[in-house]
Amino acid sequence: MARQPDDKPAAKFSSDDSALIRELASLLDETNLTEIEIERAGLRLRVARNVSIAAAMPATFQGAAAPAAAAAAAVADLSTHPGVVPSPMVGTAYWSPEPGAKPFIEVGTKVSAGQTLLIIEAMKTMNQIPSPRAGTVTQILVEDGQPVEFGEPLVIIE
Repeated sequence: MARQPDDKPAAKFSSDDSALIRELASLLDETNLTEIEIERAGLRLRVARNVSIAAAMPATFQGAAAPAAAAAAAVADLSTHPGVVPSPMVGTAYWSPEPGAKPFIEVGTKVSAGQTLLIIEAMKTMNQIPSPRAGTVTQILVEDGQPVEFGEPLVIIE
């Protein structure tokens, strides 16, 4: 790829930076995420990978792509639902404050604005996800302990 005249020269990475990049790449593999971005000490770093599901599937499983595409379309439809609560970050979603504890919400739970719906762990930090509005939980779209992406629908509140 040719460098454009307005491109900045490539930054030199220290061995610490290289170790961080390797650690983030390893984290992508462990969590099956497609992208992660951090900013620390003035260094902003984004590690991403492109995954083509159809290309990675053996030819004998190509017929399964249609149901997978339908499921992806259903998730896309949910993201436009007026009561959807999207994930504000990449991380792991948890239904309760600790293992074995009662979940924050269940289908049918009446919630008020600001009430904790679930927790997303990101970079070893537990982030409470508050309800943006009052209503009744009609769907919980993620499993307990499931990795989630930014913008992924978590809950439907009507």
